[in-house]
Amino acid sequence: MVSVVIVSFNTREILSNCLHALFEHTKGIDMEVFVVDNNSHDASAAMVKSEFPSVILIANSQNLGFAAANNQAFFLARGRYIILLNPDAYIKPLSVEHCIAFMDRTPRCGLSGGKIISPEGRLEPSARRFPSALSKLLTLSGLSGKYSSSPLLNRHEFGGFAHDEAMEVDWVPGTFTIVRKEMLDAIGVFDERFYIYYEETDLCLRAKKAGWKIFFIPDASVMHIGGASSKTRKDKTFDSKASQVLAFRMRSEWLYYRKNKGLSGVVANAGVEWCWHAARYMKNLVFPAGEAEKKRSAAASVMQQIVQSLKDTKFGRVSPPTPW
Repeated sequence: MVSVVIVSFNTREILSNCLHALFEHTKGIDMEVFVVDNNSHDASAAMVKSEFPSVILIANSQNLGFAAANNQAFFLARGRYIILLNPDAYIKPLSVEHCIAFMDRTPRCGLSGGKIISPEGRLEPSARRFPSALSKLLTLSGLSGKYSSSPLLNRHEFGGFAHDEAMEVDWVPGTFTIVRKEMLDAIGVFDERFYIYYEETDLCLRAKKAGWKIFFIPDASVMHIGGASSKTRKDKTFDSKASQVLAFRMRSEWLYYRKNKGLSGVVANAGVEWCWHAARYMKNLVFPAGEAEKKRSAAASVMQQIVQSLKDTKFGRVSPPTPW
């Protein structure tokens, strides 16, 4: 049996499409499906109960976050493999079969992920190295995006990798991931201090430290809308790609670095980001052009949120109370 886990938050229509695609493209597979609804206000849970009676629904009375919600289903899952699927990710034909086949023939692979394709048909980053201050600088500066095929300037996302063969990587996004239940039993589930973001990165790092391998596999894919749940948070500001809640990303990032790299990791990465936006602020102050005032305001806002998120987490030592 394979267990599929979908965590939902205010994505009723998208979730319905996700489940339809999942069942359409997994016929004949022995499968159980969990939907963990994080206190949606759009009748997502009622839709699942009505339209998909075979789905195991866990309806939370508050938003527990991504890590804790997944863990609820992990503890109930009976499958040898667990597939994590975002509600805004639509499974492509044969993807689940190919995932299972790869895991079966690669016994030391604890976790793997497939191709993530945008609605426009573009390949999104699907295989990554662990984050660092250098990769942050290259991303903020735009160099990794401008030279996306460079193995040096876009090292974080394996620039130049054609995504046409299986490859061992550091981590894969939780958008569409297949996890070996045996591995979870051995190393533990998601660290619930990560309310959202960085939980999959942390899990992959723990897996590798325990001797498991992480792979990207090319013959499994999903079409991914991106940020569907996060965008329902109208009370928050987002990153430049409008897919991540900025304050939540920062909190989880500092928690990740403090846990895995110590205080120096937090200072280095927060420092790089703060200094980059300080430089942008000064540039648009001293040499104003175009929307200089708007750019100064945006830079100042990010700098303020960096400082606030460091305070909120006590430089990565403490996870703020749930819900964030």
